Amino acid sequence: MALTGIVDVGSGTARLVVFEHHKDSWYRLVDEMREPVRLGSGVAASGKLSAAAIERTLSFLNAVRDYTTILGVDEVAAYATSAVRRASNSEELLSRAEKLGLPLKVLSGEEEARFGVHAVLGGFSLSDAWVMDLGGGSAQLSLMQKRSFTLGKAYPLGAVRLSERFFRHDPPKAREVKSLEREVRQQLASRCKSIADSGLPLVAMGGTVRNLARAVQRHKRYPLERLHGYFLRRDDLEELSERLARSNSSQRRRVPGISPDRADVILAGALVYRTLLEEADLPGLWISGFGIREGAFFDRFLPADFTADDVAELHLRNLESRFKQPQRHVASVRRLALALFDGLQRLHWLGEGERRLLDAAARLHDIGLMIDFYDHHKHGSYLLQNHLLAGWSHREHALLSLLVRYHRKGKPSAGALRSLMREGDEALLGRLAAILRLAEHLERARSGRVRGLEIAIEEDAVTVRLVGSENLWVELWEARKDARLFKKFFGLPLKLVAAGQPL
Repeated sequence: MALTGIVDVGSGTARLVVFEHHKDSWYRLVDEMREPVRLGSGVAASGKLSAAAIERTLSFLNAVRDYTTILGVDEVAAYATSAVRRASNSEELLSRAEKLGLPLKVLSGEEEARFGVHAVLGGFSLSDAWVMDLGGGSAQLSLMQKRSFTLGKAYPLGAVRLSERFFRHDPPKAREVKSLEREVRQQLASRCKSIADSGLPLVAMGGTVRNLARAVQRHKRYPLERLHGYFLRRDDLEELSERLARSNSSQRRRVPGISPDRADVILAGALVYRTLLEEADLPGLWISGFGIREGAFFDRFLPADFTADDVAELHLRNLESRFKQPQRHVASVRRLALALFDGLQRLHWLGEGERRLLDAAARLHDIGLMIDFYDHHKHGSYLLQNHLLAGWSHREHALLSLLVRYHRKGKPSAGALRSLMREGDEALLGRLAAILRLAEHLERARSGRVRGLEIAIEEDAVTVRLVGSENLWVELWEARKDARLFKKFFGLPLKLVAAGQPL
C-alpha cells in the first residue's frame, strides 16, 4: 500500500487530497485540505498575482508540506492552473513554493483538460463524452473518444474571472448578465455546434457545478446523498440561475447547497453552464464528483487497459477493502444467490443487469458489521447510501442499499428512495431481496456446508434441494422462514429439502 497526495492550486481554491491505494486493486480518499486562496483575484485586470494571494497560497502549501510529512505520504504532486499560467509575476510564487520543498508544475490548458478526461475514465462507464471543468480562472472543454483524450482546450471562462469582468452591481443588472452570456456564446460557438452534432453526453466537474447540483438537490429534496453521477437537468439549472440572478451575494450564501465562499462567483458559473446547454441543445449534464486531482491520481493508478466495465468493479472493491466482512461467508452467499437467480430464470425472466445488481448486493451485504452486529443490515444500507459507488447509476445505487437493508428481515420497500425507482422496481426489489435473503439463510451456519442447489420449478411449487453435508438442519430451519416472502414475489410456494430426503 502507498499514500499519494495531489495538490491543485486553482484560481479560486487550493486543495490537497490524499489517497491510500493498492496497485491496480483499490484506493480510498483518506483526507482532504481546502482553502479559498483566490489566487486569480485581480489577475484579469492587472496581469499579476497579488501579494496577499501569493501569501495565502504559500501559507496553504506550507500546511500541506507539514501535514504530508507527518502523515508519511510517499509522493506529493502539486499543480498550478489558470491564474499562474496567466500572471506575469508567477515566478515569485513558483520559486518560493520550490524553496518550501513543494514545487508547483504549471499545467497547460491541454494538460489540465487531459486530467479532466482521466477523472471521467475512473468515474464513469462511458466510452465517449464531452468533459467540462470550470474553475475560477478558466474552463477546460475536452472530448473523450474510445476512453482516450482526443482534444481539449482552456477558455477564459472561469467563475472568478467572469464575475470580475462583467459584474459591477450586486445583484448584477440584466445588461451585465446578457454581456456575460454573449461572451460565453462567442468563446464556445464552434464547440457548441460540435457538441450538438455529436450527440454525446456532457460530463461537468469542479466546485462550481457541484455547488449548483447540490443546490438543486436540496431544493427538490433529492433522497440520495450523492452528487457523482447526478443528472442536472437544463430546466432545473435555468430555474436556479434565475433565482441566483435575483439575489445578492449575501442572499446566495443562505441558499442551501451553495458554499459561502462561492456566493459571489457562483452566478457567473451558472450562466456559463446555462448558456452552454442552450447553445448545444442538451437536456442537461452529468455531474462528476471527481476533478483534476482525481484525474492526476488516476493517471498514476489506473492500468493502461482500464475499461468502462472496470469502473463499477473498482469501486465495489474500494468498499470491500474499507469495510471488512467474513470473506468465506460472503463468498458462499454470493455463490448461492447467483445459483438461485439462474435456477429461477424461468420464473423471473430478469437479465444480466439484474444479476449484476444481485451479485454486488451479495458482495456487500455484511458491510454493516463494521459498525455492529445488531441492525447491521440497516448500518450497511446507510453506509452504502453515503459512500461513492462510481460506475453505478443512482437508481442502481439505491437498489443496492435497499437489498442490503432487506437481506435479513423486513418487508422490502423503496421507502424514501422511491423517487429514484422505475416502474416495476418495487417488484424487482422484492424478487432480488427474496433471493438474497434465502441465500443468506442457506449459509446460516457460516460454514459453506451447502455446496450446491438443485432447483425444480413445477406448476404448484418450487423445490430447492440442498446438496452438501448430511446435517443441514440449521440452514433448512432458517431458510424455511423465507417461504412467505418467496411466494409473495414469485407466486409459488417454496419447498426446501436436503439431498436424499423425501419431498
